[in-house]
Amino acid sequence: MSEAVKIDPIISLRNVSKSFQGNKIIDNVNLDIYPGETFVIMGCSGSGKSTLLRLMTGALRPEEGSVLIKGKDIASISEAQLDEVKKGFGMTFQYSALLDSLSVEDNVALPIKEHTKLADEIIDIIIKMKLALVGLRGYEKYLPSQISGGMRKRVGLARAIALDPDIVFYDEPTSGLDPVVGGVIDHLIKDLSVKLCITSVVVTHDMQSVFAIGDRIAMVHKGKIVEVGTPDEIRNSKNPYIQQFINGKPEGPIDFFKEDIGIIQALGL
Repeated sequence: MSEAVKIDPIISLRNVSKSFQGNKIIDNVNLDIYPGETFVIMGCSGSGKSTLLRLMTGALRPEEGSVLIKGKDIASISEAQLDEVKKGFGMTFQYSALLDSLSVEDNVALPIKEHTKLADEIIDIIIKMKLALVGLRGYEKYLPSQISGGMRKRVGLARAIALDPDIVFYDEPTSGLDPVVGGVIDHLIKDLSVKLCITSVVVTHDMQSVFAIGDRIAMVHKGKIVEVGTPDEIRNSKNPYIQQFINGKPEGPIDFFKEDIGIIQALGL
């Protein structure tokens, strides 16, 4: 019998820690994310999940540890080298982060014009292709103020995939959406991951999204990884933190009042 082929992680965190104003937000995290999977990071507000995402994208650098993207430690490279690595991934934001003064097509064109020297005719073709993938063909000339919140999320997704990235990072992709529109976004994330062979890293506390899209799920609590597993493993976990969180129970080891006080203290408010 031949040995199983070992696949190297596309993202690997080793002993990563990050502090703000003396408060440790990420505490000695080790994590591997593999090519082609949709990896979901869940946790309470202030748990450190968004900080973890920012460390993976290079928006923050850790005080300790390494953050490897396709084998390159982005925690220790120069800003110029980091910019090159960033060309290989896309990012969607909680509130879409579209420029209100630009049309839908101009918002999608931003990363293409910033990072390539393609002719306008080629850029137009790419924009139409990306908008078609998210179901927005025909909305090129609209302004963000003229479309719905769910459509703005989809424009943000089209922009994130404009340069055919290997990795797309999602920060609360269904935040502020009703369950039906949120389901549409979930379907798009999974569909694009398969069609475009994208590795997706999703930060969310939306339980519907967590189990709809996650190939593997990690829970973060107080800057530490509580557990990593498949949807079935997380559903059936004996860990009381996970059971309290996924079932939304007020009683349990997570004291939500203290969590909020911890956020305030960490921000120095």
